[in-house]
Order: sequence, then structure tokens, then C-alpha cells
Amino acid sequence: MVNTGRFVILVLAYRFLVPILSAEPDHATRESYVVYMGSPSGGGGDLEAVQADHLQMLSSVVPSGEQGRAALTQSYHHAFEGFAAALTEKEAAALSGHERVVSVFKDRALQLHTTRSWDFLEVQSGLQSGRLGRRASGDVIIGIIDTGVWPESPSFDDAGMREVPARWRGVCMEGPDFKKSNCNKKLIGARYYGVQPESASNASRAVAAPAATGTPRDTVGHGTHTASTAAGAVVADAGYYGLARGAAKGGAPASRVAVYRACSLGGCSSSAVLKAIDDAVADGVDVISISIGMSSVFQSDFLSDPIALGAFHAHQRGVLVVCSGGNDGPNPYTVVNSAPWILTVAASSIDRSFQSSIVLGNGAVVKGVAINFSNHSLSGGQYPLVFGAQAAARYAPLSEASNCYPGSLDAQKVAGKIVVCVSTDPMVSRRVKKLVAEGNGARGLVLIDDAEKDVPFVAGGFALSQVGTDAGAQILEYINSTKNPTAVILPTEDAKDFKPAPVVASFSARGPGMTESILKNRDEMLGVGAFWSCPDMSSSDDRNVAWQPDLMAPGVSILAATIPSAESDDVPPGKKPSAYAIKSGTSMACPHVAGAAAFVKSAHPGWTPSMIRSALMTTATTTNNLGKPVASSTGAAATGHDMGAGEMSPLRALSPGLVFDTSAQDYLNFLCYYGYKEQQVRKVSGAARFSCPAGAPSPDLIASGVNYPSISVPRLQRGRPATVARTAINVGPSNATYVAAVEAPPGVTVTVSPDRLVFSRRWTTARYEVSFDVAAGAGVGKGYAHGAVTWSDGAHSVRTPFAVNVL
Repeated sequence: MVNTGRFVILVLAYRFLVPILSAEPDHATRESYVVYMGSPSGGGGDLEAVQADHLQMLSSVVPSGEQGRAALTQSYHHAFEGFAAALTEKEAAALSGHERVVSVFKDRALQLHTTRSWDFLEVQSGLQSGRLGRRASGDVIIGIIDTGVWPESPSFDDAGMREVPARWRGVCMEGPDFKKSNCNKKLIGARYYGVQPESASNASRAVAAPAATGTPRDTVGHGTHTASTAAGAVVADAGYYGLARGAAKGGAPASRVAVYRACSLGGCSSSAVLKAIDDAVADGVDVISISIGMSSVFQSDFLSDPIALGAFHAHQRGVLVVCSGGNDGPNPYTVVNSAPWILTVAASSIDRSFQSSIVLGNGAVVKGVAINFSNHSLSGGQYPLVFGAQAAARYAPLSEASNCYPGSLDAQKVAGKIVVCVSTDPMVSRRVKKLVAEGNGARGLVLIDDAEKDVPFVAGGFALSQVGTDAGAQILEYINSTKNPTAVILPTEDAKDFKPAPVVASFSARGPGMTESILKNRDEMLGVGAFWSCPDMSSSDDRNVAWQPDLMAPGVSILAATIPSAESDDVPPGKKPSAYAIKSGTSMACPHVAGAAAFVKSAHPGWTPSMIRSALMTTATTTNNLGKPVASSTGAAATGHDMGAGEMSPLRALSPGLVFDTSAQDYLNFLCYYGYKEQQVRKVSGAARFSCPAGAPSPDLIASGVNYPSISVPRLQRGRPATVARTAINVGPSNATYVAAVEAPPGVTVTVSPDRLVFSRRWTTARYEVSFDVAAGAGVGKGYAHGAVTWSDGAHSVRTPFAVNVL
């Protein structure tokens, strides 16, 4: 029987305690939030007036007794409107209900996605750069949003450059270690962003001042590397301690560079990245390169993604934004920065390999991969060779010792020897294994691991080489065959003309774009600190409508400028820090495309951002230097979700024949089809009379309603054909006739209508439709199938790849 008296007491106690526990404390946790308000009203207005307006809006949600803490950490007013400020969750929710606010989201940390390459791209194009290259000018400006710049690098020498374009409106901010004189005709602008808020009582002091130690100078090396990759000057005889020696240059060496330091070693704040995009557009850049992004695990929807928001408004102002696709490959659905108005880049290898051979005591030579500058040599004698499991510390599991876990090896059994470790546990990185071996006195490390073998590990003066499982089995068999196994790991040599190349890098994030990353209910959204109206996509749970990545570019073992003090652990004994470094990542691929885009822009200054993207995508190559289809790191043929349209070919992009111009209206319609409410999209657009097209929301209409240079059909049902329309612009000669050729995947019927496009003049347009259907009786499996439609006039090949999801 229930004790009624006790039950009543518990209920009364609950009613008393709940209001106390649920009430917000006087000092609720405050975090940095971004308040996004869409396109600026009236063109942006006066800076102080805009800041005063933002401060008034902020003050309206801050309790009257705490007005002293009302301060803006950032204010956006050029390409778009909004601000960043420290808010409680309750205050953020209140602001999200304001009639002028589109979305409010937490100021999350974004991740860094960390020259021979240009010569390789030229060889792959089959063209010579001389005549075509002379069409380029030096008036294109590339904005690099990253960790800053090392201005003394020879890659930013302005010798022979003309005066800075008169349209440039940017500044060269000073810091304790950075002067205005550090800028020149190559490095024409430099900004940095602080994150220390200051309360203020008037609009002129309502924005947080930069940190006192702020500077545009790079202290990480990442920003200097990406900036020099995009537009570095030609530097003869550059190299990395003797490796990769040759002329280092950027993709657009005649272009100008403006750097925006919004990041540090720990990452980048969303609010700072947004401010950098806003400033870059106002300063007058033509192309923005962003080698950063959110984790693929925690992707946001478009209206709470700072890069997507900033890039949309940059596109509105005629600025192309190029972003890295992320390093979470090779799993599918890992690509980030996948908004369709962003040019999203995958990473590939080039025809250069860094090989470190392992010479066994029996004379066998096993070729490994790594960058090491060890003092091992054939004439210097060999070292005892031991498998990690044979050198396990007391009580350490053999599985941990074989993986070189920290604390798993017995130093007395390892010291003076070369240790062999496997990598069956991905939680222990290559760098950790190296430190474990080195810390136990080992003279070298052989790592058996197929993963990341395409990305050479930089080991400095420590002898290290990585081999695959087959070569690893050979080494382990040798160890077991003799009582005293020995070996030597030779210093790295670089091998040019390596085949096959390109190959999609193992780390390069794969598509399709996770456009369905919008959280499914408001409770989840409140949990991550975002406030907006959920898109209505009740008609379908499938929102994989994005093609990304768009394009692939070199991103493995790229030589470019760095800061002299970067990664001192990797400096060989007796050597000074190198002015150039070898890095890998989609971070390195992104500025390749930004440089190529600037190259195309310089030859075609009147082209829109989407026309430049189209030229790069439709002229991309899909074969390697063996004349075979480009492969993924797994060995299988690469698909559009691995490499996008293919490996970029900047020289071919100068003369694409046809282009597809994707307008801002297309992107606004995309948001409508995707499921955003018309009122939200209207605020984003800045057009008071904007209305969503009929049929929205609809995932099926996204593919046909956006004039993109590739096609993604998210749902192809048997017996229900899907039709997609595209409009092409002739940018080639007059009186041109293009004929369509189709690469159809097995079991899928693809029809192009009309299959001939006739252009009487340059700049005329032609519309066509592509229909997809599952062939009757075809045993087509479910999932994505890939192919392409290629238009040719005999001189130009305009390839538009497609991906169809068969249900």
C-alpha cells in the first residue's frame, strides 16, 4: 500500500524545488554566439550607426542590471549584417525571435585542414603554358583566411610587380612584430582578429578591441604555406633540406595576396572567420581561399555555418570562395564546406614520391615511404632489428607492444635497435609511435601500415620508414628466419615521374555532401546552441542533394613557404630551420584551386564566380599519367564523390568552350527547395519582394532547379524517370555546334534532349534536359551510380559529371 502522507510531502517538495532548480542563476554561463541577420539593409550604412543598432538590439535582451557587459565582439556590416557577443542561452533564444534575425548559433571552433604540383598539372593538361599563360594579368587579388603570413619569405617578394590595383580598399594592420612596411606590391594587405570583448557605453567603443598582442604574423606556418601555394612568387632552387628541390611558385604568381589572420594553432573562431570574409569582400578581393572547416561529425545546417553564410554573401558581391573539403576520408559523407555556392576541393597525389629504403641483413631491399634525414648508410653498419611484441615491457600486452603503445616497450630491449611496429589500432598515431620508439632509445622505426601510406610522415633526423602489409610480412618473416636480424633505414630520396598519379588521397573527405545534417528537432538544436526554424522536408528524409567535392587538386607532400621556427622537432641535426615545408591535406589542395581560379579570372575579368568554377570543373581530367581512370586510395576507380569533376587543369580552364552560370537566385531557390521558410530566405536575399518558387520544398527540384556544372539526383525510383535541366553559355567561337556523348552507368538509361546545341554567336545560351531512368529488367543495385555527359565541338570537351541515387 502506498504511504499517502509521504507521497503528498514528496509532491509538495518537488513543486517547491523545481522553480528553484530551473530558474536561471544570476550569473548563467555565457558563451560567444553569432547573430546572423542576412543581407545588409540599405547597403550596410554608416559603421557607427550599424554598431549602435546592433548594440541596442543586444542591450534589449541583457538584464538592466548587467548592461555594463553588453559588448559586441564582432560587427558585420559589409557583405552581410550581424554581430557576435557573449550571451547566455536564454539571451540567445530571445534574440533568435527578433524579427530581423535569421539565425543565432554558437561561436564554434573551426579546424585547420592541414611545386612540383603546378608542373605536374601542366603536364597532365597536355598544353603548354607559354601562350595561354601570357593572357594572365597581375590585377587579381586573393584573400587568404588562415593563420597569418611570414612576410619575409621570398615567396612574397614583389620584384617586377606593377603598382597595387587602385580598387584595393584594404589595410596593412600593424602589430608588435609586424609593420606596414612588411606589406608590398605582392602582399598588399594584412588583418588580424582579436577575441577579447570589452564592455562599452557608446557605439564607438561597442566592438571588442583586438588582443594587445595581436598581429598578422603567422606563428603556425599553415597560413604562410597556403598563401604561397595560391600566389607565391617564383623562387628558384627552393627545397626542404635537399628534397623536392626546384622552383617554388604559386598557381597565380602574378596575383596579389591579402591575408586575414583569423586562426591560431588551436583553430579558428566562427565569429572571426565571418568577420574576415566580410572584410575581404569590402577590401576588394576577387577570390577567397579558406582551408578550414567544421568537423564532419558536427556539421551544421547552412544558416548556422559561418563559412556557408559568409561565402553566400561573397558570391552575391562577385567573389569566389574556395574551401577545403576536410581530412576525414576515406569514409563517405565526410566532406564539409558543401554549400553549393562554395567551390569545395578534394586532395590528390602528384607524380613525386618520398622513398626511404630498408636494407635487411640478408641483402633484401624493401622500399618504404617517409621523409627522414637519418645518418644511416650502407657503409655505416647495420642495427639489430626487433619486433615490438618481442620487446614488450613487463606486464604490457603483446598487442600493445606490437603497436608501440606508450609505456608498452622495454627500453633495454629496444635501445640501439630498429623496432618494427604494426598499426592495428588507429588510436595511436604515427607521431606517437615515433616518439615512443625514440624515447626508448631506438635507432629507427619500421611502421607496417597500409593506412596513410600515401602521405609520407616527416620524421626529421630519426630513421623511420613506412611499408604496407605485404612488405611488412616480408620483414617479419626475415626476423623469424634468423637469430640475429639486422637492418638499416636509408635517408629519404625523392622520386619524380612516379606512377600512377594522381590518386585520391586517403585522408581526403568523400561525398556526397551531408546536406541532411540539420538536426531533427528543436531539443537537439538547443543542445548545440543553435536557434532557427527547422527546414520543412517532411516529404523526404533524403537530403543528399549536394555533389561535393567539386574538384580535386594536389594536396599530398606539397612544398611551399613556411615560418622558420615551425616544427623544430623535424629539423635535422646541424641544420637551420627550412624556409619551405612539405605538408599534406585538403588545406594544401584548396589554395591550388584558389590560385587556378585567380589565373582564370585574370584572363576573363568579366566572368562571374560560378562561371570560373564551371570552367575549372568541366575541363577537369579523370585519367592518370598512365592514361587510365584516376584511382582512389583504396585502389578502386575514383567516383565523383571521391574526386568531384576530376583533377583540375588550369590551362584547359582558360578556354572551356561552354560554361554554366549559377546565379544568386538559383541558390536562394535551393534554400527554398531545401525547406527553409520563405521569410528566412527573404532576409538572406535582402530582397523585400523575394518569394520561393512553386513546388518548394522538394529535394527532387534541387537537382533540376540549380544550374550547376554537375548533376546529383538524390532519388531515382524504378519506373519514375528524373529529368534535370541545364543552360549553357557559349564562351568560345561563334557558329559552334556541340554534340552530346553519354557515359551511362550499367542499368541506367540516360537521355539528352536535344543532343546537339547550336550557338550562332559568343555569349548566347542553350537549354537542354538530361533524363535518367532505371532500364527495364536491369539488375541495378541500390545506391549511387556515376557517369557524365560530355559536349564537344571538336575543339572543346565540356564534361558534366552526374551521380544518381537508385532507390
